[in-house]
Amino acid sequence: MRNTLIVVLLLTSVIAGSAEAAAETNPCDSLPRSSTRWIGQLINNGFQIHDSTICYPAFPRFALNVYNWGDKTFNSYDTAYVVGTGKNWKLQGKAYNWIETQTMIFPKNSLISMHSNLFSDAGGYLSFMAVSVGYMWNMDRLFDHDTQRRTFNFDFSCSRFFINYSKVSSEGGMILTRLGDYNDGKKIHYDFDDAKLISTNLDAYYFFNHYKYSHSAAYSFSKYQLRTAGTALAGFNYSEQDISINFSELPPDMLAELPLGISKYRFHYRDIALLGGYARNWALSPRKWLLNATLLGVVGYKRTYEDDTEGARNMLANGYRFSMSCVYNHGALFASAQLRSYGSLFYNSTFTHFNTISSLTLIVGMRF
Repeated sequence: MRNTLIVVLLLTSVIAGSAEAAAETNPCDSLPRSSTRWIGQLINNGFQIHDSTICYPAFPRFALNVYNWGDKTFNSYDTAYVVGTGKNWKLQGKAYNWIETQTMIFPKNSLISMHSNLFSDAGGYLSFMAVSVGYMWNMDRLFDHDTQRRTFNFDFSCSRFFINYSKVSSEGGMILTRLGDYNDGKKIHYDFDDAKLISTNLDAYYFFNHYKYSHSAAYSFSKYQLRTAGTALAGFNYSEQDISINFSELPPDMLAELPLGISKYRFHYRDIALLGGYARNWALSPRKWLLNATLLGVVGYKRTYEDDTEGARNMLANGYRFSMSCVYNHGALFASAQLRSYGSLFYNSTFTHFNTISSLTLIVGMRF
């Protein structure tokens, strides 16, 4: 009888404990069923998606579980080196300035070189976790320096890898700085509008030391790098360049000094290449000052199109990727200056062509 009483008491305790636990872990069971209540709950708690009191229906709960799996798999860090900011929202103001260069190197150290005016855009972005919306205005229109140009850029970063897609097009707005033996081969300044560029680029690379190094801390401000760390990088690149340069409308005395006597050039090719390099975060003052430098080399296969000056050819692809970022954090506020540059090399038996696109982005923002 005594043993039976003990068993009954134990079972009663277990059942009561299980009921109490179920009540604690399922607070929504006592509420009327609703397919939209969770939306209002998210708004009221500031979109804290992991709040256990939110009554998610089946599909949003499934989506959250998928997100949690992805976050654990692709966004885990050694917390002695990297931690989250604790905020999901960011409001940012950006000033984006970029410049392109074209250099053609001929025998006997003869050069044709030019660069664009400094193009400027400014705007704002609102971000929730990995999703951002915003708009950039063409600031050159305010100073009557507007040119035919377009830019598009998309970045995705997690602990393990980084993806960047960009497309840039411009027409005119160039400054010719050297033209063969014209002006004794010395520097000149000649406004030149007969140049067109369409550049498409896709980079994807993997962070080998992804538990201790955070690219997001330096470029998207969603993490804090607490201790200095670096990582080797490896990945692939796909790019396409379509560059047309027409010198035929130059004054006769300048036209006479063109190397090789060709007045029209077109560089139209695509590259499929490997990327390799190194990145490092210097935690100058944890949660305050952070400095990053990233450098990658590009080597692979280049194929020119039929309409290229050289015709269709198989060639070796070479290039580089370089970026720097300086970040200052002060509580919920942050500011950053980011320098990025990438270049591509085209060479044959008569000349070498090297083009670059470089940008400086200034950012101020807040997390909430």
